[in-house]
Amino acid sequence: MFISIAYFLQIILLQSVENPTSYQAEKINKLFNYFNIAAGCMLLLVCFLVIFICIKFKEKKGDEREPKQTTGNKKVEALMIGIPALLLVWFFYQSLTTMHAVASPVPAGKEPDVIITGHQWWWEVDYPKANVVTANEVHLPVGKHLLMEMRSADVIHDWWVPQLGNKMDLVPKINNYLWLDINKAGNYIGACSEFCGAQHAWMRIKVIAENENDFQNWLAQNSKDAVVPTDSVAIKGSQIFETQTCASCHRIQGTTATSNVGPDLTHLASRQELLTGLMKNNEENLYKWISHPQQVKPGAHMPDFKYEKDTVNAIVHYLSLLK
Repeated sequence: MFISIAYFLQIILLQSVENPTSYQAEKINKLFNYFNIAAGCMLLLVCFLVIFICIKFKEKKGDEREPKQTTGNKKVEALMIGIPALLLVWFFYQSLTTMHAVASPVPAGKEPDVIITGHQWWWEVDYPKANVVTANEVHLPVGKHLLMEMRSADVIHDWWVPQLGNKMDLVPKINNYLWLDINKAGNYIGACSEFCGAQHAWMRIKVIAENENDFQNWLAQNSKDAVVPTDSVAIKGSQIFETQTCASCHRIQGTTATSNVGPDLTHLASRQELLTGLMKNNEENLYKWISHPQQVKPGAHMPDFKYEKDTVNAIVHYLSLLK
């Protein structure tokens, strides 16, 4: 089943820059609200002056005199120039300090905790210190000072999870970096914010922030080889996967499928969603995707192999066991 309207209401109401859940997001939100206050005060001042002037200087019946003209008032001119100039200096200072707080330089030789690689149209997630590679759902620990390395495998993408702070471009052949200190466990939704092709709208981001114990348990589980199939249908599915075109693009740790063109499927069944948030992860949707990928996600790089029904069922059954 495709993601419901409730999913989008969750994004609009909860996944907001006004609901920050990281140190970086709090800093950015504070600066953002300073701008909002300044803009609100300016709006109120302009509205007041318009109303005041309209009432005070409205034309009176029988009074044809020209209103008194005021020129050369240095105090008014000083206020009109001085106050905006001071505001600009103050906002410039606040912007610089916020930038330094959320995007401080990366020390030489510092190894990233997570490497995010943008592909058309999915996210590769690599934990180099734990030898874990997954896709689309990004698990991160709460209360840690994390360094995220951002890469692109093809075109320019942009990582943005509103509740977690600043955006970052993923540029081909250039590695960018993002610091992140999450202070609250939960699921956070974001999206690629740089147009990257036909399925840009369905290049969603899902960050699952967990306490340290849960995160370490997840890492330990995902560092293991894939489950070895035991029933006849799953064995058939694994053989088809490894000997036919599937293994040319996908990796399943512990098997002969070692390619990294498409998403890593070693623990596919443990993920909540398929296709960067497009569908719930269940056998019915997995069958639809493998059977007719271009109908489900037009323009995706997954070709339609026109497999027989029994072949698709065997592959789906095998993949549904990979937890």
